Amino acid sequence: MTPSLGARVHDGKTRFAVRAPLAREVALCIFAGGAEQRVAMHREGDVWATEIADDLAGAHYGYRADGEWAPERGLWFDPAKLLVDPHAVELDRRFVYDPRLSVFGEDTAALVPKAIVQKPLPEVPLVPPRFNQGGLIYELNVRAFTILHPEVPEARRGTVAALAHPAVIAHLRKLHVSAIELMPIPAWIDERHLGPLGLSNAWGYNPVAMMALDPGLCPGGVAELRETVAALHAAGIGVVLDLVLNHSGESDVLGPVLSLRGLDDAAYAKAPDGRLINDTGTGNTLDFANPAVRQLALDTLRHFVLHCGIDGFRFDLATILARGPGFDREAPIFAEIAADPWLADRVMIAEPWDCGPGGYQLGQFPATWLEWNDRFRDDVRRFWRGDAGFGALATRLAGSADVFGEQASRSVNFLAAHDGFTLADTVSYAERHNWANGEANRDGHGENFSWNNGAEGLTTDPAILARRDTDLRALLATLFASTGTIMLTAGEEFGRSQQGNNNAYAQDNALSWIDWSRRDTALEDFVAGLACWRAERVAQFRQFALPGDWLTLDGVAMTAADWENPELPGLVYGTRAYRLTIDRRARSVTLA
Repeated sequence: MTPSLGARVHDGKTRFAVRAPLAREVALCIFAGGAEQRVAMHREGDVWATEIADDLAGAHYGYRADGEWAPERGLWFDPAKLLVDPHAVELDRRFVYDPRLSVFGEDTAALVPKAIVQKPLPEVPLVPPRFNQGGLIYELNVRAFTILHPEVPEARRGTVAALAHPAVIAHLRKLHVSAIELMPIPAWIDERHLGPLGLSNAWGYNPVAMMALDPGLCPGGVAELRETVAALHAAGIGVVLDLVLNHSGESDVLGPVLSLRGLDDAAYAKAPDGRLINDTGTGNTLDFANPAVRQLALDTLRHFVLHCGIDGFRFDLATILARGPGFDREAPIFAEIAADPWLADRVMIAEPWDCGPGGYQLGQFPATWLEWNDRFRDDVRRFWRGDAGFGALATRLAGSADVFGEQASRSVNFLAAHDGFTLADTVSYAERHNWANGEANRDGHGENFSWNNGAEGLTTDPAILARRDTDLRALLATLFASTGTIMLTAGEEFGRSQQGNNNAYAQDNALSWIDWSRRDTALEDFVAGLACWRAERVAQFRQFALPGDWLTLDGVAMTAADWENPELPGLVYGTRAYRLTIDRRARSVTLA
């Protein structure tokens, strides 16, 4: 059994333990008053540990590991590098990229955040998740969602605590949100190319410490997250964390030495010749065939459930979790989660693809998991753009049984997410406009199945604006009428735009911030009506929608010829719970 890792206070003493199996020496570094005290650690198998005969709660610390420096063989030991504890749960400041973090022999104590020793954290009672399949997930970026909110006190804007404000909760309740899905809030570092461009990472998908909350987003640490979750739970709203367990911000071989790279580079997947495998597109990939990596992941999940009451997790590039190196539907991580008493009943959501060979695995995750369904997004967009027929649309509306051929649909249906066009931009731009990202408009998806209704971007033409509004309402009604779980990204309910930027990860500015003063309140009220309609029938959207009858607009049963007719004007789908009418000529969806 691997000893407990991280810093733990007990019986007036403090034990530190960190995994570094190939190190020759590891030192604990304690910082106080600007001075650094180093304490030699002793080996316990693959772990280095030491116990201090004092309660060091509140102390700042890091590690230094000595050994061979041979990056070509995955050995990055450099005692000049201060290393962040992979099991840290609180940091004294945010990560800031600096080229010196990659230079051998360059002392980085002044550049790297220090972990903070915590007193034993209170445990939250284990209760069933507040979210059920068929409900509405509301994806949001904490900073972008709250930074301009006029009713949130200025000091709380941009933080996790802002989500507990009554005005925010009232908006979520108006939309009948089942659970909010927080884009990454653990501490991350900017990619090295952003600084020279005057940009910074706004999304957080580049973590270093997996369970340490980013001090900028959550300055109150674990207590702030726990209290916010409790406030949302009291309003009947669950909380799902979007976690990045597939890679770390240490990037490729030119990247910084911050934590795992300087302690246990075997955490990163490598080809037979020693090259880093880059199935994530970020420079490195964590190796889930390695039990130590799985332990770090499981410890991270348990921490957020046990100490914060989190209802579930969405996994970025989740295919990585089952690679070893190829994707395995029976990968150990799935059984380990299912067997864990704190995790077995949590909501697990996969982004079922990555950038590596065989990386697209939609429909291949465990039967208890939900999965982001990009086929729903693409087929629905293509239908309303006019280049796809009713067959694909009906399949997506009915729960995508061609993908999730089980008793209940595991599909998470969405039309827009944090990456890609916003929904308003989908009907306003035919091409991406990512020039502000500094990559000559080459980044982001090239094909978005979008259309501009006659003008690219901003226009004052009332006819074009009316067509866009009609299309938005048809798209949103299609989403809310679909079988499976649905997801709405914050701001889509009132027409949020990013001016055609479909990859705004580096735009921590007005381009991606939600401007509450410019909301389309009529559209918002329309979406609230859809949400109320669905909430009254939510149980009907969990099972595949097979019992209903598909009819023509004239009320006649659909024939094979009707399904193949590209000129079919519309159809009707009816069950005992609801009736859905789609009229493509009028570009409308009617729910009853």
